[in-house]
Amino acid sequence: MARTRARRRAPRRTTTAGLVAVAGVLALTACSVTGSGSGSGSDDASTGAGGGTVTLVTHDSFHLSDGLLEQFEADTGLTVTQVAPGDGGALVNQLILTKDAPLGDVVYGIDNTFASRAIDEGVLEPYESQAPAAADAARYAPDASHSLTAVDTGDVCLNVDHAWFAAQGVPEPTSLEDLTDPRYRDLTVVTNAATSSPGLAFLLATVGAFGEDGWQQYWTDLEANGLKVAEGWSDAYYTDFSGGGGGGPRPIALSYASSPPETVPEGGGEPTTGALLDTCFRQVEYAGVLAGAQNPEGAQQLVDWLLSDEVQADIPGSMYMYPVSSAVELPESWAEWAPLSEAPHEVPLDDIAENRDAWVREWTDLVVG
Repeated sequence: MARTRARRRAPRRTTTAGLVAVAGVLALTACSVTGSGSGSGSDDASTGAGGGTVTLVTHDSFHLSDGLLEQFEADTGLTVTQVAPGDGGALVNQLILTKDAPLGDVVYGIDNTFASRAIDEGVLEPYESQAPAAADAARYAPDASHSLTAVDTGDVCLNVDHAWFAAQGVPEPTSLEDLTDPRYRDLTVVTNAATSSPGLAFLLATVGAFGEDGWQQYWTDLEANGLKVAEGWSDAYYTDFSGGGGGGPRPIALSYASSPPETVPEGGGEPTTGALLDTCFRQVEYAGVLAGAQNPEGAQQLVDWLLSDEVQADIPGSMYMYPVSSAVELPESWAEWAPLSEAPHEVPLDDIAENRDAWVREWTDLVVG
């Protein structure tokens, strides 16, 4: 997503229906991280490693700590500009729509729910990083093409508001099945699987849990029990979720296993929310060099930089995901309050590639109408 959770997740979702409109206003949504560079097609784009402009195409909530990107620019002589067309799903669709005139040189934010689509559409150029963390990243490779390099990972899970359940005297749910119990009617909000990458991840969690022939009935039951579907993560978490700080009415919301540490009171203590680790789907986010990049060498340098110790160590605090590097020391609070699920629900990548679009259409018909 990430991330401070508010900073990364809040603006991240873009509706699939709006993709054509997004394409028409990319000039308005593109922003320079360090200046007003014009992107990979600018005259100063370098084809060598000695400078010029490299354009990063990412979801619109990419965030790292102040100074990191500036240090990369100082070390390499490159100027980094950023184009941010929307959520992870919108990002992939924009890369496909513009593959004959690519938006930039390098992409970050394609996740494992859309990786096969990006690869199959030919929007990526193979690149095998030699950065030390590349060996760790290889564990998450979607295939053997070296088209995408894993940068971070995290679990999309339902979160609950401990305080709400304690005040109401209602036991907290612990499983997917619990959410269809009448005790939890009108208490759950998730995000749209057609417009939100966490929403799609949660749809896949239910496919993994109930099978290709069973997930439909689960969603039918969930919808009948008063489910609310929000367009994006920020709406669900900050508006509808009672534990997200906005005073919403619903104490069960789709978020991340790494969200609870953000609800630890300022004076210390325990988080006011928790993740249901039996409801998770593991998300992996990737970077890759774009086919047709004007500055492919600069793009490769940026991929390597995303695997550097400095960036990998910054990811938990800035983007609230787990770094892929095993050399990074995680924040102490994560070990206690943000553990990954020991058994996330899984769907083989080949099955996702073959059925993703059909599943989303079927889900939309069942739940959104």
